[in-house]
Amino acid sequence: MNTVSEQRVLLTRDIPMSDFRSLETISIDSYLSKNGYKALAKALLELKPGDIIEEVKKSGLRGRGGGGFPTGQKWEIVAGATGEEKHVCCNAAEGEQETFKDRCLIRSNPHQLIEGIIIASYAVGAHKSYLYVNENYREEIMLLEKALKEAKEKRYLGEKIMGTDFSLDIHIQKCPDKYVAGEETAMIEVIEGRAAKPWQKPPYYPANRGIYGNPTLVNNTGTLSNIPHIVLKGGDWFSKIGSQRNPGTMLFTLTGDINRPGIYELPLGTTLSKLINHCGNGLKDGRRFKAAFLPGNSPVTESHLEIRLDLESLKEAGSGLGCAAVTVLGDGTCAVGATLKFSRFFMDESCGQCPPCQMGTANMARLLQKIEDGQGKMDNLDAIENMCSLSKGQGYCHLLSGDVFVVEGAIRHFRKEFEAHIHEKKCPLQGSPVNTL
Repeated sequence: MNTVSEQRVLLTRDIPMSDFRSLETISIDSYLSKNGYKALAKALLELKPGDIIEEVKKSGLRGRGGGGFPTGQKWEIVAGATGEEKHVCCNAAEGEQETFKDRCLIRSNPHQLIEGIIIASYAVGAHKSYLYVNENYREEIMLLEKALKEAKEKRYLGEKIMGTDFSLDIHIQKCPDKYVAGEETAMIEVIEGRAAKPWQKPPYYPANRGIYGNPTLVNNTGTLSNIPHIVLKGGDWFSKIGSQRNPGTMLFTLTGDINRPGIYELPLGTTLSKLINHCGNGLKDGRRFKAAFLPGNSPVTESHLEIRLDLESLKEAGSGLGCAAVTVLGDGTCAVGATLKFSRFFMDESCGQCPPCQMGTANMARLLQKIEDGQGKMDNLDAIENMCSLSKGQGYCHLLSGDVFVVEGAIRHFRKEFEAHIHEKKCPLQGSPVNTL
């Protein structure tokens, strides 16, 4: 298992996927016995909002939702923005494929997250904040409702928190079980009672014009869960964990052809091979590593097995960290079938607002299905590549580009396998075609 437990920040242990449903939740009494809400006391009683923001900036913490924007910088923008009121929204929609990190944090330690939201709200001047959660995550919602009630009963939430002049209400907002609902402007639409459809950006970004036109800080569950530790132990302490450009730890969801799938907390900059071999206990049945698919990004192959899992290293390799979900393929798994699975997801999740996205994702999935079914032609492969080159950056959100990056990267790395499907009219690894759309 994970041998760098001394650098854990958010979890007390690794979470094998088999343990996810039975994960024990830390009670408020247990949380308090381990310095819980002491960071909030320090923030409210000893620090000014600007001091907290400076500490977060010093930590080097970057967003854990996929974009990697510097957290302290975003807080500074919201704190300095003008509006009738301000809001903080914790994005726990988690609609990406094979991703469990946010749910794991809620199930294991909801008070860690709530304390982070309260501190963030105080730092930017918000008095009404939101927990934005996928409506299908019923157990997580129940745990959050219970934790919010407990925090309010102990006066960590509500009116005049801990005897100060700061008051805060946190509202749970359920969102549709759709990938696009996790996009930050679609989130605002849902909170305001409309369908989950992203905005065109620019001109408006949530930090300046968010919920009901007010400045809104949007941070991921993982980002906000780090805040109590940074405030209590200091930005310098946090900045020494992980890599220099990407401080801290990340929760990696490891799935696929792996012996021990699970959620693993590792310092950013840990190698892919360590995640697979030390945490995942290697590939099933002694298979050889073929690729790792990271949702919304180009897959990485055997030549990058020692790549460091951080934002810059993966970007330099033509991929990306995203939500830190890693789906491993062994040498006996069809790359075309895996690519089709990801492409179909994007097709199903398109909200239909942008014609290039709606048509582009459907056409790519349809042509990939033909190739996987043994009915494809070389012209189909050319058409997919042309669609990819024309579709990048189209649409109001990342969905279409995410589909393009996965498909384009898979064809670049496994062109011979795609061509074998076309020439042999079947999957050379499976011996028979897969189900059709």
